[in-house]
Amino acid sequence: MSTAVPAAYSARMVTRAEILILGLTAGVVGSLVGGLMLGVGLGLAVNGAHIGWLLVLPAAPVAGLIGYMLARKLAKQLPEGPL
Repeated sequence: MSTAVPAAYSARMVTRAEILILGLTAGVVGSLVGGLMLGVGLGLAVNGAHIGWLLVLPAAPVAGLIGYMLARKLAKQLPEGPL
């Protein structure tokens, strides 16, 4: 029998702090951007400018897209390797 210990895989893991910062950043920035688009778009739409709907309708998906982009940025920092 061999008593050799397999080499430990020392890939960098995502820490709790990074996940927390990702969530907070995505939430704050997404809320600011989505809220600004919603506010300005509704202001224009209420005053009769139909162009305001071009800001209102994509406000929520744009806010979510920011979080997705931040998560992709965090995932790129991790080294590739076996799971």
